[in-house]
Amino acid sequence: MALDIDVIIAFAEKDNGSAKQDLGWVTQFKKFLELMLFQVLGQKPNIVLKEEFDSVTASTMDNAAVLVAILSKEFIESGRCLDTVEAFYKATTNTKANRVFKVMKSPLSSTEQPPRLRDLIGYDMYQLDAETGLMKEYADFFSEEAERQYWMKMVDLAYDIHETLIFLREGETNTEVKNIYKRKTIYLAETGHDLSVQRNIIKRELQRHGYIVLPKQTLPNQFSELEKMVKKDLEECGLSIHLVGSAYGEIPEGSDRSIVDLQNQLAAEQSATKKNRNEDFARLIWISPNLKNASDRQKAFIDTIKRDVEAQEGAEILQNPLEDFKNIMREELLESSERVTQQESNGKSIYLLHDRVDEQAVKPYREVIEKNGFHVVEPVFEGDLLEVRKNHIDNLRNLDGAIIFKDKVNDQWVRMKVLDLLKAPGFGRKKPILGKAIISSEASSKNIESFKSQNLTLISGDQNKALESLKSFLSDIKS
Repeated sequence: MALDIDVIIAFAEKDNGSAKQDLGWVTQFKKFLELMLFQVLGQKPNIVLKEEFDSVTASTMDNAAVLVAILSKEFIESGRCLDTVEAFYKATTNTKANRVFKVMKSPLSSTEQPPRLRDLIGYDMYQLDAETGLMKEYADFFSEEAERQYWMKMVDLAYDIHETLIFLREGETNTEVKNIYKRKTIYLAETGHDLSVQRNIIKRELQRHGYIVLPKQTLPNQFSELEKMVKKDLEECGLSIHLVGSAYGEIPEGSDRSIVDLQNQLAAEQSATKKNRNEDFARLIWISPNLKNASDRQKAFIDTIKRDVEAQEGAEILQNPLEDFKNIMREELLESSERVTQQESNGKSIYLLHDRVDEQAVKPYREVIEKNGFHVVEPVFEGDLLEVRKNHIDNLRNLDGAIIFKDKVNDQWVRMKVLDLLKAPGFGRKKPILGKAIISSEASSKNIESFKSQNLTLISGDQNKALESLKSFLSDIKS
């Protein structure tokens, strides 16, 4: 499906104002989403801003892949914003992909949200003051608070939009792509409120490795509808993952069991059904080792999981630190199906991150690294977009040291690579990174000082000086 516009961002006029930023909130959001989508797509996306008083024609709606609605009180009170949502739904009724995404600029209850958007999974992009519980705008989009909330959700949104774009471009006609996805679909059960962040981290990791994660919509609050949706999703999967903590979870209307409990029961039934059909279906259940705040009902549920043969159908049950569980999950999923054949080398490996535009400028530095006995691993620029991203993740998982090279590329590109290095442990690394550095040409070195706080060695200056500093850095890694 050929569509000229990748993303339309619909928003209320007041939501793009900011007293603390040079750019408005929505303009900043568009800028960051462009960066994230560029990372996963391998090309700059075409993103169009649609403010409530702009006129967007029906033909424009027909020509757009995705609509992102920036939800706030101003948005839901604007008839024009709601009309934009309706117009997009009307223009895209014939496709199976999820093409509408709701971004929460401020907290809104389910009943406050437009009925059209109520059941969609939301991407919460607001900051809550820990002391007062009140919402506040981010003064610094690269602060620790923003890293934990804003950027985590931005990564989620970018990967989910990427999945839709790939489906629209290839999914209807490329059966090979659909079959790959079919084999790699995982049900990651909804959790109690105490484990929502942990679930989110695992979801992102699975998506980075090419897995489709279900459910894609908020589970209904009515039991019969919930049961139907969960059964349908489980039928498409070969594995379900369940995280069980202190919170029993919400109980849907028409049931006396929580959503967490019901998903586990339905997955056990699915395991038995597929076993009878000689189909594979595995379950991983993680129980938190810290249950001191668990209610009596939650403790009874956990005891049932541990003792009941039916509840254990096809399941591996683990009660260990979450990091250990994640390692086991990686071994079961990622390393078995995506094991990397590494080139054996007497020396260690250095991942030399550079952009295609700097291929010539980086050559002298590559030669010095190789002459010092290191195996140089470089990014892949050609091939399938998913494979390019997978190669990058595999390199982050297996490198000994990392060097980011900056010449013609901009500071935002460097910042994204630094963020990837900081998140490398989440990709499945089993050893520490021995050294991280940024090499910057003399002409582009003025802005790299800001990365000192990220435990990176900064190498800059004229080429001769930079090469000597590089040799010193490599010597430290060797020792």
